[in-house]
Amino acid sequence: MDKVTASHILVESETTATQLMEQITTGDTFAELAKQYSKCPSGKIGGALGQFGRGQMVKEFEDAAFAIEPGSVTGPVQTQFGYHLIYRTA
Repeated sequence: MDKVTASHILVESETTATQLMEQITTGDTFAELAKQYSKCPSGKIGGALGQFGRGQMVKEFEDAAFAIEPGSVTGPVQTQFGYHLIYRTA
C-alpha cells in the first residue's frame, strides 16, 4: 500500500482537536466540521487532501494516515503546523 486518500481538519490547539474528535464520534460530519474549523485552505472543500504517497506529507501526518484503516478517523496528531484530525477515505 503506497498511497492513501485522506481529509483533515487542522486546528491550533490539542483541546480544540479533541473536542472536534468527540463531535465526530457523536455523529457530526467530518467535512462540515472541516469547513467550520480547519485552518488549512482544504477546509473550504471539507478538508479533502486527495491521494498522496509516502514522502509527500510531514512524517507525523503521514505515519498516522497510513496507520489507520479506510473509513477511520485518528487524532489529534501534532505537526509543525498544529493539530490534525485525519479521516482516511481510501
